[in-house]
Amino acid sequence: MTTSPARPVWTAVLCWLTVLLEGYDLVALGATIPTLLKSGYLGFTAAGATAVATVSLIGVAVGAACLGPLTDRFGRRVMLIGSVLLFSLFTLLTPLAPNVATFGVFRFVAGLGLGACMPVALTVMSENLPARRRASASTFTMTGYHVGAVLTSILALYAKEDWHLLFYGGGIVGLLAVPLMWWKLPESAAYLAAKEAPATERVGLKDLLGTRFRRISIAVWTGSFMGLLLVYGLNTWLPQLMRTAGYPISTSITLLLVLNIGAVLGLVLAGTIADRFGIRPIARIWFGAGAVLLAALSLRIGNAFLLNTVVLLTGVFVFSAQVLIYGYVAQAFPAQARGTALGLTSAVGRLGSILGPFVTGALVTAGVAYPWGFYFFAVVAAFGLGAVLLLRSEPRTEARLTPVSAG
Repeated sequence: MTTSPARPVWTAVLCWLTVLLEGYDLVALGATIPTLLKSGYLGFTAAGATAVATVSLIGVAVGAACLGPLTDRFGRRVMLIGSVLLFSLFTLLTPLAPNVATFGVFRFVAGLGLGACMPVALTVMSENLPARRRASASTFTMTGYHVGAVLTSILALYAKEDWHLLFYGGGIVGLLAVPLMWWKLPESAAYLAAKEAPATERVGLKDLLGTRFRRISIAVWTGSFMGLLLVYGLNTWLPQLMRTAGYPISTSITLLLVLNIGAVLGLVLAGTIADRFGIRPIARIWFGAGAVLLAALSLRIGNAFLLNTVVLLTGVFVFSAQVLIYGYVAQAFPAQARGTALGLTSAVGRLGSILGPFVTGALVTAGVAYPWGFYFFAVVAAFGLGAVLLLRSEPRTEARLTPVSAG
């Protein structure tokens, strides 16, 4: 299969755009909930909004777990395009829901597509770029998520009461991207080569917990769970945690922006360094530094410059630590099982994304969010460090696309 010089560029752009749409869509709901509650649209209550948000995240987790393995059977290209089509269509339909229950159903189905997008996009990127760039391929792709989240926040400020425009805009852009992806997105050469392997030598779902891959699977699932728990927990509750610590509201909101700026910087930095020195040692440093910085935030920092620096560095290390896990999975698993492995790693991580805001919210409700919220996050990062300590050096899977049978 020949590859023109333009094809890797289109692959990178389209995968990045896909993850951007995911970040945009997932944050769109959070940005519109205050307006839905204020206006009482469709009879929305706090309980109803919480249920819809939870159902949406459950859909993302189910989509990652179920659709990821399908990429190993039917191909990366068709599943990525199909996922974008699915979530774009139901994002477009969301404002048309006649009641809260249907609103939740639309968000769940959109979540199925969203859940598949990230692991499939990461798989496509890892297989269409040189193996030596696996880490930066993952971290670069994930910058799209934070760019999408920032775009949603900015558009929400302009949309104000017209919250439905956020969903219409995301859905339309996604639908417009589908024909472009059909035209420009190539199928993975690694996937095509793996399909030619004898059936007896292919690696399936059950093999991920077999003798050969069990330790790696459990370690990356644990690392992903802890990493996304931190990402979603901090993005959801950092302003409130800082408020309970005594900081002004304006400072608390600004720190959330600083945290996400650090996230983008960290993704670029982590991928570049990991490509040179290896994913495993850099992931260890990133989780370890994240634990130390989160513990430091439990202290009342009076100096504004120092406070912003600590929060910026927290974003640099915490938000990209989990993405390095994806890079490791793309490197450690053969092409026959890469989509399945990334899908399940993402799905387990999504469980952490549900638990993180829930536990932190419980601490806020109990009135002990500060400093115990940061203690909790520091311990979670330490568990993430423990998980990556179990990882072995990344094997060179490209040298042999048909591995020996897993025990």
